Amino acid sequence: MTTTRDLPTRPPAPDPTSVHAWNLVRAPFTATTWRRTAYALLALPLGLACIPLALLGAPTARWQRGLVRRFLDTEISGTARAGGLPHALLATPLNLITAFITLYGWAIVPMNLGWPLRAGDDYSSAWGGPTFAGAWAFHAVIGGIGFLLLMPWVVRGLTAVQVRVARALLS
Repeated sequence: MTTTRDLPTRPPAPDPTSVHAWNLVRAPFTATTWRRTAYALLALPLGLACIPLALLGAPTARWQRGLVRRFLDTEISGTARAGGLPHALLATPLNLITAFITLYGWAIVPMNLGWPLRAGDDYSSAWGGPTFAGAWAFHAVIGGIGFLLLMPWVVRGLTAVQVRVARALLS
């Protein structure tokens, strides 16, 4: 005779809120986040280099599709030369904005975690002041850790827009 002690038990289902919280905390340390960040930074110089090269007949569309495939894991089908120059021209403003937001947002993290290194002598009027510990804690928590957790999602959104533009112009 079998009792309830002998039956295999299933582990309890994870709490959905804990799963989402874990994804939020884990996101800055995943390879996907850093590949997207690399794409956000590399798309601008590649796009600018592709403008004159496309005029000379180079297969710049293939290079741009390769960058999207390599860093954003998105396959864009198309002919070798279709859309290279239009994409390079029309995506340049978006690439510039994306690169600026990405660089600035990720720079805020170490800048605020290391706030005492850049703080002047008078921290009484700094956010979190009038004490040194309060100002450092405020900058570290809000500016450092806050942006560390926020930037992967900002980069994900910006690169999603770049993928849509690439699909529209390179396929």
